[in-house]
Amino acid sequence: MSESTDITPLMEDYIVLQRLLKEGDTSNALQLSEELLTRSRSISERNHYYEARIRMERALIGAVEEDEIGNELRWCVDRLNATSPHSSLHGIALLNLASWHLNKNEFMMSLATHSEISPETNFPNEIVALSRLETSRILTRMEDYEPAMRHAWIARSIFSKTSMIPEFLVSSLEWLDMALDNVDDDAPNMDFHVKNAKPREKPGVSTIASNPTDIKLVVEDLIQITFQDLSGSERNDIGLILDASEILGINKWRDILIDRLPEIQDRKLLAALQS
Repeated sequence: MSESTDITPLMEDYIVLQRLLKEGDTSNALQLSEELLTRSRSISERNHYYEARIRMERALIGAVEEDEIGNELRWCVDRLNATSPHSSLHGIALLNLASWHLNKNEFMMSLATHSEISPETNFPNEIVALSRLETSRILTRMEDYEPAMRHAWIARSIFSKTSMIPEFLVSSLEWLDMALDNVDDDAPNMDFHVKNAKPREKPGVSTIASNPTDIKLVVEDLIQITFQDLSGSERNDIGLILDASEILGINKWRDILIDRLPEIQDRKLLAALQS
């Protein structure tokens, strides 16, 4: 069962709640959410889908006790799995639960939650990509770089087919940051690693060499986005491209930046280009 297409008073008022949250009006949002939660459970306006949405919002804005947040988010996941499986909201509920576990330093529980959003499921592409990116970040913190790079690559590949350009940029940069640590002309490419990945009992410390062809592909994609505007006092993204230019010996990327020196404001980047 999914959300009805007919707009009801409950749905209209939920939109008001979303506006209050967007505006940062937590006090009024808490008051309204309590009213909406009661209405979503009433005989006249009962709606399990919106009950889950409202309970999730309330858990995130502090309407429940700290030690109950995890249970509340898990309830929302289970309810949405029953009423709207693999929907965007079901995916968001899983992402929120995974983030809660991560904030509690429960890395394995967070990874287990993300595993419920695998590329083989029917979740929307955007949800899968966000989950893969967060999984990559957790594994990076655990210094498990082989799967971290793989998940970042999957996220980047999915984002490239969506309109989520900032996320595509971030996943590409985070993959590149890891990839430049170990470059090998004979290394298998990332598509090979993705295709031949095998389940493991648990994460561990791992490394992986990157293929220069994959790095070239990522850098060329990044240049199309990041070089549109070279301003900014801290441009670590451009710095990574400069590092890639030096490591791979591809001078054309560096030359583009040298030709546009007047546009660059990052002093470290200027120093590197003028050295």
